[in-house]
Amino acid sequence: MKRFLKEWTPDSIPPFIAKVIYYEYWPFWLLYFPTLFYWFYLSIKARSFVYFISANPGIDNGGAFGTSKDKILSKIDAQYLPHALFVDIDAGYSSMQDKFIESKILFPVICKPDEGEMGFRVSRIFSFNELENYFDSSPCNFIIQEYINYPEELGVLFYRYPSGKTGITSVTRKKFLSVKGNGFSPVYVLLKEQTRGRMQIDRILKERPSLANSIPENNTTLLVEPIGNHCKGTEFINACDLINPTLVNVFDRITKPIEGFYYGRFDLKVKSIEDLYRGENIKILELNGVNCEPAHIYSHDMNLIRVYKTLFYNMKVVFEIAMENKSRGIEAPSFYSVYKKVRQHFKLRKKN
Repeated sequence: MKRFLKEWTPDSIPPFIAKVIYYEYWPFWLLYFPTLFYWFYLSIKARSFVYFISANPGIDNGGAFGTSKDKILSKIDAQYLPHALFVDIDAGYSSMQDKFIESKILFPVICKPDEGEMGFRVSRIFSFNELENYFDSSPCNFIIQEYINYPEELGVLFYRYPSGKTGITSVTRKKFLSVKGNGFSPVYVLLKEQTRGRMQIDRILKERPSLANSIPENNTTLLVEPIGNHCKGTEFINACDLINPTLVNVFDRITKPIEGFYYGRFDLKVKSIEDLYRGENIKILELNGVNCEPAHIYSHDMNLIRVYKTLFYNMKVVFEIAMENKSRGIEAPSFYSVYKKVRQHFKLRKKN
């Protein structure tokens, strides 16, 4: 067994083995199970099982499950946002098409549910035919967002205490699922050469068969998945070395106008790291609230001890922010009201 393990490389490990030895592929509930005990301890201290909601009193549900992406993004200065269109599916496809044409947003676009997470139904759309198919299959309202082709995609987790202290606890770079062509093998065969790719073959064959069967030219790199979600094959890389006072000041400026926001992760694209430090050419794709992950925990240079230290530290920050807000008269909602909203959210997801 040891001999076989030594012969394996990260790209040659069978998926069923990778799902055991690499925690980044574990089920969400398994990886986060130890954090339940710390959450319970903090809940007792806060005298509320949903104390974390009051960490972001200006955002519905604190930015946790079941929060409108459109409403959150509307709080951010437009200079940092891609052009976007909110789609009410009850208004019908024709109404949406007219608004889309009026908006002058060009294909390709990104479509995503207004309430969703972890890459649920996020798709890149290239034509009105694909857009109509997406509309017809959508179980909920969604957002059409301009596709931003900047080279750097990052996740930046920023916090601000009501008393003024600011900081960044996580920066994650994203490496998209790609293959290198040899001039004769189709994409689905090339994906077999990497563990991360093998886990996506069935999905790519089903969702994008023409891409899966295309043959990239020799020595050319082909982007297979443009959506920067871990569940879609994107590799998350620890970029916490980018954290410095300049970066904190950039996000301090971005977030100050967002009333009632104190903790969250910005998923964004930027032309360069130099532009990031200058606060220029930044396009924020999403802002995730109190239930967001410090996404660099999935980087290969991390281990479980560092992962749990990171998770517990971020939970502590959320708790302290919530307690400061509580001392200012901001109370958490009832557990039952939050439970109803979360339950409704996941019932909606099951429809698809």
